[in-house]
Amino acid sequence: MTQLSDFHRERIQAVLEASPLVPVISIEDPDQAVPLCRSLVDGGIRVLEITLRTPFGLKAIEEVRAALPDAWVGAGTVTSVAQYREAENAGAQFVITPGVTEAILEFGVTSQAPLLPGVATVSELMMGYVLGYRQFKFFPAEVAGGVSALKAFRGPFPDVTFCPTGGIRRETAGHYLELSNVRSVGGSWLTPRDVVAAGDWARIREIAEGSLSDLG
Repeated sequence: MTQLSDFHRERIQAVLEASPLVPVISIEDPDQAVPLCRSLVDGGIRVLEITLRTPFGLKAIEEVRAALPDAWVGAGTVTSVAQYREAENAGAQFVITPGVTEAILEFGVTSQAPLLPGVATVSELMMGYVLGYRQFKFFPAEVAGGVSALKAFRGPFPDVTFCPTGGIRRETAGHYLELSNVRSVGGSWLTPRDVVAAGDWARIREIAEGSLSDLG
């Protein structure tokens, strides 16, 4: 059984440690991808998860990578190996999935774009753990037990770290980041749909700066 390399683990750990907050970005208008992401980076965010929930995600990854070379730019909501390959080809520096399959986990072991697999249960975590994964997305965090669940995971898996996402708000992000096994928190509150639709990039920057400031 092929195991995840130290390089992959170190790379995904670098992503998690680059920014305590990871915006979950869905691009509805392709012309907004670069200005939206630039406003987040200007506000102090260094990791950008551009989801494949819309048809514009892959192109946005390409454009944002070119425009913002100092940021980590990755693909989120990847649900198949085919999408994983497309994200790699688009230049994604990391890939995040909402859940796990054996095929995705095995593909991620050798992929150039390191994988942060999504889990909601210990059983799913163990599927990745046996292949060498030690960093996971915890999703949907609030529905799956939130802070209490992550505290429970810490006992049997003291060497595993998480990026919880799903239902987390600006007001609750800090509660997760207080946990020793949480490195970063993902959320869509950083990119409110109405603010993005209005193209209010100054407000996006303010939200990013304020959210980081809240963490102390």
